[in-house]
Amino acid sequence: MIDLVFVVLPDTLLLDLAGPAEVFRLANQQLARRGRPPAFRLRHVGPEPQAASSVGATIAGLEPLPAAFERESWVLLLGQPSGCESALQQPLPAHWAATRRWLAEAVAPRLGHGVDVLTVCAGALLAADAGLLAGRRCTTHHEMLGDLQRLAPTAQVLANRLFVADGPVATSAGVTAGIDLALHAVGRVCGEAVAAAVAQTMVVFHRRGSEDPQRSALLAGREHLHPALHRVQDAVLDDPAAEWPLDKLAAIAHVSPRHLARLFAEHVGSSPRAWIEDLRVALAERALREGRATKQAVAEAGLGGPRQWRRLRARRRPAETPG
Repeated sequence: MIDLVFVVLPDTLLLDLAGPAEVFRLANQQLARRGRPPAFRLRHVGPEPQAASSVGATIAGLEPLPAAFERESWVLLLGQPSGCESALQQPLPAHWAATRRWLAEAVAPRLGHGVDVLTVCAGALLAADAGLLAGRRCTTHHEMLGDLQRLAPTAQVLANRLFVADGPVATSAGVTAGIDLALHAVGRVCGEAVAAAVAQTMVVFHRRGSEDPQRSALLAGREHLHPALHRVQDAVLDDPAAEWPLDKLAAIAHVSPRHLARLFAEHVGSSPRAWIEDLRVALAERALREGRATKQAVAEAGLGGPRQWRRLRARRRPAETPG
């Protein structure tokens, strides 16, 4: 189980906290429905025992900033409307200085060794101020990109990204991008089917991945609200390497094969076979980006071999296929 350590400072943007927290809570719920143990434990910490949020509601019962981490942990740094001013103010506000010191002394030595850092919006400024983004690729809210570069002069600050993952550090853009980052993290730990189910429950549609300025192909065709189709798509995501003839898919949806084909055309915009092929290509590409060999990547994705992967990729995205 992973400890999610949400760092709550005065004036924390409530959506930066609640959005990702709900994603992880719902992920545990989806895992329970599948007979699997919870993956995440949510903790809320801060330099003070309570903090007023950006909308005035007070968040109480905060644990002290932990001096040590007993299990795998993700530290989540959240945005504040005053985050930029706090980072540049002299002298530093007490809560900012205390948290920066804790990040440098307790988090930095463990970074990549059982501790990861995820930031939402202006939370990246705090990470930068503590030296956690030096030499890394990162992003933040578009209005604060210049401030982030000043605080982390050796970092590669990227614009037009919902989130950027660089080793044990992942940074996200403004406000709701924290939900995208959390869904990405859930997909990585729990599987894409769980992430898709959480997105469906929250009525949130995946937009882009960490390195992709376009929509994530892994979740293309999931913007509908048809429960039978989501059951079919979840089943394929759970086991993409299995054989998925039309009659087997139709049995999952409890409809005839012909009716399932009509539902796919209406709600997904493609045939079941084409959607599965697109999904498998995307899964293979993700596995390759994660460092797996081509044969292993295409096998895990359910493709017949590298030749089939190249053929399908060329047919669907010829402009991106190497010559």
